Amino acid sequence: MTLEVAIIGAGIAGLTAARHLASTGADVTIYEEQSEVGGRVRSRDIDGYTLDRGFQVLFTEYPTVKQELDLNSLDLRYFTPGAVLARSGKRSVLSDPLRDPMAILESATNREVTFFDKLRVMRLRWKLRNKDHETIFKGDDTTIENYLAKEGFSKKFINNFIAPFYGGITLDRSLQTSKRVFEYTFRTLGQGKIAVPANGMGEISKQLKKNAKTAGVNIETKTRITGIDSTEENVTVHIEDDTISADIAVISTDAKTAKCLSGVEAVPTAGKGVITQYYAVNSSAAPEGKRLLLNIEGSSPSHIVPISSVAPEYSSGSKELIAAVYLGEKVKTELNNEELADQTKQALANWYPSRNFSDMETIATDRITFAQFQQPPNIHESLPDVDTPDGNCYFAGEFTEWSSIEGAMRSGVKAASVIQDNHLKEK
Repeated sequence: MTLEVAIIGAGIAGLTAARHLASTGADVTIYEEQSEVGGRVRSRDIDGYTLDRGFQVLFTEYPTVKQELDLNSLDLRYFTPGAVLARSGKRSVLSDPLRDPMAILESATNREVTFFDKLRVMRLRWKLRNKDHETIFKGDDTTIENYLAKEGFSKKFINNFIAPFYGGITLDRSLQTSKRVFEYTFRTLGQGKIAVPANGMGEISKQLKKNAKTAGVNIETKTRITGIDSTEENVTVHIEDDTISADIAVISTDAKTAKCLSGVEAVPTAGKGVITQYYAVNSSAAPEGKRLLLNIEGSSPSHIVPISSVAPEYSSGSKELIAAVYLGEKVKTELNNEELADQTKQALANWYPSRNFSDMETIATDRITFAQFQQPPNIHESLPDVDTPDGNCYFAGEFTEWSSIEGAMRSGVKAASVIQDNHLKEK
């Protein structure tokens, strides 16, 4: 007898869980409200530019990412390690001498951080080299700020590099996020690279969709789920004016929808927002190189990304594509698109006083009010597990792990494994 599984949501976690379940013999259908799969990990074309749904990157050394994706077929384009620290009239490079030997001299002479902080970075890298996911996420916890202070880093280093750089990763320049997120990403960055697929981050979702369909998964888009009734025997999925019966339901939506459908209070719904604004600029004005530009004087914007320098395929015209990232406080104050563009122009003019940004054209603005769930210290113990919902209902989503592509994929794999242990072995 074949196990029938209904998965609600075709994001990264749902697609991952679906493939694993179908590969073990289940009859799997994914129901997705949007017209395409991928959740936030999507791309679109506007005027010949490839724009992701907000600035996103792929960490190539995440273990589940390497397991679930064919990285070679994604045709990855890589950022140069480190970053450019930008302030009015001055820019300087800070990079990893082990992964970026060409920048050893620039990094060694960078006065935005202290010499001893550079030594502490190497010491911390050595300290974390053998720590795996379980060790880090089940260990003691505090804020990133407190953790780095305890490790001896100076306020100068924390303010001029960690706050703007990890502000981009955690969407929190105040560094009040769990130090576990810092440890795991810091360790991963020390061993791998940051990249984007040549044709956009949406290629990740397309690959997962292809793999799922090859395994036999049926995907129905433009299908809105309004409720789920779950018992120990089966589930009933409500689709507007219709219902569907299945043996198992997997809720793989965003956190707020997952909480609404499941009634599980432990699902985190406090989120962090971000705005990404995309621009076309003349080649003569565009920031050179393949590093992030970190605003070390403020957060308007927090950082600027030379996207088409990293991946030329993102721009099909004569101009370069760059992006500016504004963190949560700008989402709340609701600056209009023109005001955001003016702030980006001003920042660039301060950093590159000899260049002209008057012709910079705004291509699109993505306002994402829930880009990550908030991850204060010790939150991970309180997150729901994949089998927390009642009856034959399960979760697959980053909200069961930690907020990242890795967390989403890891949750999808875990959900499929638990369902297999609980149900498929009985069939």
